[in-house]
Amino acid sequence: MEQFENILIVQTAFPGDLILTLPLAQVLKKHFPSAQIDFVVIPKTAELLPNNPTISEVIVYDKRGKDSGFSGLMRKVNSLRANKYDIAFIPHRSFRSAILVWLSKIPLRVGFDKSKAKLIYSHKIQYDSKIHEIERNISLLTAININNVPKEIPHLYPSFHDKKKVGLVLSEIGVQHLNTLVGIAPGSVWATKRWLEERYAELIEKLTGKGFHILLLGGSEDFELCKRIDNAVPSKHIYNMAGKLSFLQSAELIERCLVVVTNDSAPLHIATAMRVPTVSIFGATTPEFGFGPYGDLHRIVETDGLSCRPCSIHGGEKCPIGTFDCMKEISSEKVFNTVISLLEKTPSGGI
Repeated sequence: MEQFENILIVQTAFPGDLILTLPLAQVLKKHFPSAQIDFVVIPKTAELLPNNPTISEVIVYDKRGKDSGFSGLMRKVNSLRANKYDIAFIPHRSFRSAILVWLSKIPLRVGFDKSKAKLIYSHKIQYDSKIHEIERNISLLTAININNVPKEIPHLYPSFHDKKKVGLVLSEIGVQHLNTLVGIAPGSVWATKRWLEERYAELIEKLTGKGFHILLLGGSEDFELCKRIDNAVPSKHIYNMAGKLSFLQSAELIERCLVVVTNDSAPLHIATAMRVPTVSIFGATTPEFGFGPYGDLHRIVETDGLSCRPCSIHGGEKCPIGTFDCMKEISSEKVFNTVISLLEKTPSGGI
């Protein structure tokens, strides 16, 4: 097997996409332990990568900010050229990612055959739509004769400061030592990926009635959504944590939960990386796209038998046919029973 000293991975998509790319880097590190493995990411997702022993350098490409346009692209190209990478892996199928690597004069450029700029790759790997995204990304390694890779779960690494911060936050709300925490992540960038607010409220009422304490999870953009759900439930055992913590602090908070209930969104993949069981709710999208949970102790709740589903790989702002049956037909009772059933099998949590 050829040896590589300088390896680049380009993933400038959403946080969940970056998490699902980490196993690719982890496998590379096992095969090339002395290699420098660098990541090109966007500013928001760079927050996920501190303390990661697999990654040598995080290169931030602010493609919609200071690095936008051709001049910004060329500034980033010049910095990448200076690093003299042996090979680059580009799981993100965008034209810009491919051009970035090509202009950087990296001799070996490995991407998927569905990329918008596949003609400028040196190695094009078949995009297998029937396997999980983690396995798809790892399949890029077949270009350098790494095959039959065992299951690889992503890792995130909250720091001591992150752990201390979360401990203080939980202590302030009086739940630091309780083994009753359930994470609820009701948000998503895409509206049709979000289960109904009132159903989340009903679910939380059922869970608090059984003695669980609820942590509402999400970014600052989810705060108002979480606030409305919180206000809809009379229980005092609900804590809106949306927007109050960094990505790695949120990961640490999730690790302290028994289970996380989430839509098809980043908290699902953070929970996987922290080895926490999940109940994931799928509406417009389906796990068959390859972005579902990855591990053993997870459950998926969805509406089967709808001819309109899936309506798109990402979801959208509204239901294309105006019914939103994919989410409306999922009852709070069904999700509650799924959570309780999962917890009965995993009293201590873990994958």
